[in-house]
Amino acid sequence: MKIGGLQKLSLIDYPQKPAAVIFTQGCNMFCPYCHNPQLVYPNLFETVLEEEDVIAFLKKRRNLLKGVVISGGEPTVQKDLKDFILRVKTLGFAVKLDTNGSNPDILEELINEKLIDFIAMDIKSPLSKYGLFYKGDLERVKRSISIIKESSLVGSGFACIFRTTYDTNILNETDLNIIKDYISPSELIIQQALPVFLKQQ
Repeated sequence: MKIGGLQKLSLIDYPQKPAAVIFTQGCNMFCPYCHNPQLVYPNLFETVLEEEDVIAFLKKRRNLLKGVVISGGEPTVQKDLKDFILRVKTLGFAVKLDTNGSNPDILEELINEKLIDFIAMDIKSPLSKYGLFYKGDLERVKRSISIIKESSLVGSGFACIFRTTYDTNILNETDLNIIKDYISPSELIIQQALPVFLKQQ
């Protein structure tokens, strides 16, 4: 798996669990407010980390960490994502996946096989504005929302959150209300977009 970065400890990315955050390289959406462009744009890619080194680190931290967050970029564009998650689960970690929801088949497989414990899906905008971020099939995004919502209601310990980055150059209050309707009755977490001058520092 193409790993573009590793945060060795986070107390905020996995609710109620000290976790490591693994950042995958590559994404199929292009958000103007993205704060990880080095994981999205090939001309900005940095040297990838060796998967074996990341696994070795996790083995050493089994007594200190409770979870592993796989973020990006977009993790579901990685062909060996499932294999990597299997290795992480074998070490005893809970796994949280951050995703843009563009690959519902992968999400469904991971959920059904109980390989992930938590999903955070970013909903970029109302579907009518998704062309600003994504050139793929919007039915895939809609299906991911449905899969995640339905899975979280089963009561099998699987948890989810939906998030939107509120960039006032793109979204307005009406847009937020439309997004809330998509995910109802789930809660929407709203993140404020960072100003461009902060992202470039």
